[in-house]
Amino acid sequence: MPPSYEPLTVLSQGVALHVRQLNPKGTPAVLFLHGWLDHSHTFDWVLEHLPDAWRLVLLDFKGMGRSEHVPLGGCYSFPDYLLDVEATLEELRLSEVHLVGHSLGGVVATAYAAARPTRVRSITLIESLGPSGGPPEAAIERLRGFLDDARRPPHRKHYATMEAAAARLRESNSSLTEAASLHLARHGTEPHEGGYVFRFDPLHRRRFGHSYDEAQWLAISSAVTCPVQVLHGSNGLSLDDVQARARLAALRNPKPLTLSGGHHVHMEQPEAVARALTHFIR
Repeated sequence: MPPSYEPLTVLSQGVALHVRQLNPKGTPAVLFLHGWLDHSHTFDWVLEHLPDAWRLVLLDFKGMGRSEHVPLGGCYSFPDYLLDVEATLEELRLSEVHLVGHSLGGVVATAYAAARPTRVRSITLIESLGPSGGPPEAAIERLRGFLDDARRPPHRKHYATMEAAAARLRESNSSLTEAASLHLARHGTEPHEGGYVFRFDPLHRRRFGHSYDEAQWLAISSAVTCPVQVLHGSNGLSLDDVQARARLAALRNPKPLTLSGGHHVHMEQPEAVARALTHFIR
């Protein structure tokens, strides 16, 4: 029988975040940060193989998973996710934590570790080396996209069955297994008009008006002082181009561990990912 996680509510800028934790008196404390439009249940299969003595904390970023959406007229930006992490650590009275981030969660973990070096003991980046901000000349097009997207009314697509919602996830990420997509859909949807809709706020699909260019991101990565582990899917993001090599160098060249799988490699290889986490964090 899977362990029972304690559900908590944490306020971040007045928005209620859904947080789960196991073994609140355990040590060390490990906070898991999910990817874009995902939720904390993406790590469920990894958690089954971690040491019983650890304190495990899982956060749904605002507007995703079971966390609240921003009020009408609000919007989302990248620094909001850092505020979600800080609010969680403050509410749970965690002075130090190990961060594990997948995709967007890894970007957040890197930025938070750079900004709060005394609070982060290590970061593990799963399929994540930074944002795709593009060159400086992309800034104008990004602003235009931001303004254009603001005109579009939010839309939540309806799915007749859970299997149809899971199939939509595989369309967006062909490396997702059927079991993984069903798991994400079960925990990421809610009933609506005889079918299902995804719980994430459709405003998340709008383009940001600002992103870090490469020079800024390398400066942030270079400010990370804690140990860094990089886990990579063999069919996931490329780590063999000029940009990836520069980003690894900024993090003091951690040697990536490549596991068989795609972008959600932690769902394809949960035991291997858990072993890597256990060895690294210990």
